[in-house]
Amino acid sequence: MDIQISNLINKFTALHLKDLIKAVRACKTAADERAVIAKESANIRTSFKEDDSHESRNNNISKLLYIHMLGYPAHFGQIECLKLVASPRFSDKRVGYLGIMLLLDENQEILTLVTNSIKNDLNHGNMYIVGLALCTLGNISSVEMARDLSNEVEKLLGSTSSYIRKKAALCALRIIKKVPELTENYIQRAKKLLGERHHGVLLTAITLLTEMCKQDQAVTKEIRKYVPHLVKILRGLTTNEFSAEHNVNNISDPFLQVKILRLLRILGHKNQRASEAMNDILAQVVTNTEGSKNTGNAVLYEAVLTIIYVESENSLRVLAINILGRFLANSDNNIKYVALMTLTTVADTGFASTSTLQRHRKIILDCLKDVDISIRHRALDLSFSLLNSQNIRAMTRELLNYLEVAPVNEKSSVIRRICESASIWKPNSRWEIDTICRVLTIAGNSTEQDIINHFIKLISVSPGDLQQYITRKLYGILSQDDEKILEQEGLILAGAWCIGEYGDMLVGNDADKVLGGLLSEDNNNEDAEENSSADIKPSEDDVIILLNKLIEHFCNNNDVCNYILTALAKLTTRFSSSSKEKCRSVISRYVVNTDMEIQQRAVEYNEFLKLDEATITSLMERIPPLEGASKLLTSRKHGKSKDSIDDGIDLLDDIDNTNSSSGNLPSANDLLGLGAPAATAPQNDNIMDLLGGLSLGGSTMPTVTPTQNNSNAMDLLGSVSTSTPSTVKSNSMDLLGDIFGNSTNTNTTPVTNATASPINLMSPLSNSGLTPATNTRKTYIAYEKNGLKLEFIPKQEPNNITLVKGIFSSNNTINQINLQIAVQKALRLQMNSPSGNSVSPGNNVIQFFKLLNPTNVPIKLRLRISYQLSSGQAINEIVEFNSFMDL
Repeated sequence: MDIQISNLINKFTALHLKDLIKAVRACKTAADERAVIAKESANIRTSFKEDDSHESRNNNISKLLYIHMLGYPAHFGQIECLKLVASPRFSDKRVGYLGIMLLLDENQEILTLVTNSIKNDLNHGNMYIVGLALCTLGNISSVEMARDLSNEVEKLLGSTSSYIRKKAALCALRIIKKVPELTENYIQRAKKLLGERHHGVLLTAITLLTEMCKQDQAVTKEIRKYVPHLVKILRGLTTNEFSAEHNVNNISDPFLQVKILRLLRILGHKNQRASEAMNDILAQVVTNTEGSKNTGNAVLYEAVLTIIYVESENSLRVLAINILGRFLANSDNNIKYVALMTLTTVADTGFASTSTLQRHRKIILDCLKDVDISIRHRALDLSFSLLNSQNIRAMTRELLNYLEVAPVNEKSSVIRRICESASIWKPNSRWEIDTICRVLTIAGNSTEQDIINHFIKLISVSPGDLQQYITRKLYGILSQDDEKILEQEGLILAGAWCIGEYGDMLVGNDADKVLGGLLSEDNNNEDAEENSSADIKPSEDDVIILLNKLIEHFCNNNDVCNYILTALAKLTTRFSSSSKEKCRSVISRYVVNTDMEIQQRAVEYNEFLKLDEATITSLMERIPPLEGASKLLTSRKHGKSKDSIDDGIDLLDDIDNTNSSSGNLPSANDLLGLGAPAATAPQNDNIMDLLGGLSLGGSTMPTVTPTQNNSNAMDLLGSVSTSTPSTVKSNSMDLLGDIFGNSTNTNTTPVTNATASPINLMSPLSNSGLTPATNTRKTYIAYEKNGLKLEFIPKQEPNNITLVKGIFSSNNTINQINLQIAVQKALRLQMNSPSGNSVSPGNNVIQFFKLLNPTNVPIKLRLRISYQLSSGQAINEIVEFNSFMDL
């Protein structure tokens, strides 16, 4: 009797859902809220044990779902939800099924207890109870539940109630995603639903067919015969033949239009006949749809994507690009963003002509000034994709303006892309050097070492008048009384190197025009104000004073101090005797420096300067042109066309130089001998590695192992003797040699160069550097499994080079993607960093790599692909790819 009285009291005193919400909202602190939730959770647990009535259980589950929404534990109510589902009352079933969808997921074993209840309710006479069961199955169905209840769902697709058919179609969508082999069971039912007049049923049927087509190409072929019917439905929507109840902002059922366009996109892909059937309606949609509001813009955007994806007519393509250009002028940043993303895809795939895209260049560049950082990022990507030889000057000016205001963490990436683009599309050599110089002036402190190395290499292969021009220009910039200049470390390094190498040109008379007017060819350079600094002709004292000022300012920076000390040591052989003593005086101050590296250099150079004039002149002579110089100068000497000259510096020249005629040239990444301990001196009796131990950092060179040591190495502090280049072995560029058990089988081709050939720093391997592909370029599927597809798009280039664009794509989210490639010993491989490591629908990962095949052997690749599925399962596979053998 007392227990019954207690239960009755609890029943009347228990909080209802509204009371609990009021109590939570009345809490002033998080601690108060936790106390209220803890107390109510305890009351709910007690009620579950003591009160078994449906009314009390319904109220408790409602409160528990609210507690779950607030983020507090509510798992103890799972079994009670099952009890509510078993109740014959609709109100109890509704709360019970809602609790199951929120508190359970497909991975919990308790879900198997629900299968029988759902099966019974799927056969219930009340369509609303059937709807509850279908909603629950469509949300939390596991593979086992999908298999067990598939037949019931298939029957319900033929129900007389449109309400049930609509929900059954969505439930079938979940089932075929979980169990793709059940797709064939639903094809006939889904095709019949295309004849529905009810918009809800038609929308879900098209959604179901779209998923089927994505999963099975055979279904796509079967559904293509329904393209005229889909076109008819879409035409009816665009002409407002359907009822006004589906009108949204004067657009007739935009949701159904979007779904139809997405299905047409799949059916028309790589199918000329289906594409021709939909060309007229696509033109009608983009022409008649009002784009003043988001409703119309959504339909227009889907229509544009469909035009891009199918085999559409050229006039339609131009119309699609113009619509995207109109989107860029929209005030809504979301619309701007999708337009920029789509235009970038168009530019990279060569979908539309270059002139069509260039019409919108001005508004794209205006987006670089947008306050929204995501808009600026996408506009930047698109700007690099639009670069070509005609607009490189104007576009680069805008990109340099963006570089000035870019966030610090972005500058390094922007710098690299500008320099790569300048290397590819340069109108002439002087313009490229001027551009990189401007980059160093704006953001030299964010410039990576390999960019500086490439800049110096460009100068070393240039003719004398261009070397004098850039040295004077750098001197003029460094001599400015501007604190910002002193912050640009990369500019200081390049300037110090040039002053040390070409100091005699800096202070001397104008150099002879060794190439017959190379500089006059560039006099139309639009940066006239900046070039005025190249007219400066300083005195020897001015140069020494500048270097002294810089070394004092950077006294704590080892790299800068070592560069300047080397420059001063070299100037002793390029300046007069009085200036030589001044240089020696500056160097002598650092023989007692607290930094051991700087002190060692100063002591060594101080000792060198005590040698006889002939010896020190030989030691400090100018470094020969770096790799690629012979080919460039030979091309110009024979009067090749501008395009041929630009190709003179082979983009893969630095990958493998075993056939180079200039075997004793310094490496492009080992300026002044700074980066490779194994490097030996050029074949001059008195040339030595001046800074042999200084690391430039960030080197991308392969490891070099000398096989023969020279016993006549120079004594840095003693007499000078000759040295002979060692014969070295260059490590094979087979990057995965040790992954597949071949770690000991490396390429041992002897070379006479002092260092192994580094990877070319400016190769066009970035997304912005690749020439837009044409529609006729062949695509190879290298891997397709677990929903992940890897496609290769090769491009043959001169000198036995194959440039390959790899595209990872998926209809699901896949993370931690990693691709490694192994090649035969006869090949050389260069890989660029991928654009990301995660793919999702509409967000692909791009991976560029380049193959050098000097002996024209059949290309065979071994791919190691690893990734993580959305379920958390890690996949690691090795596949063979031999489809390039015919290239």
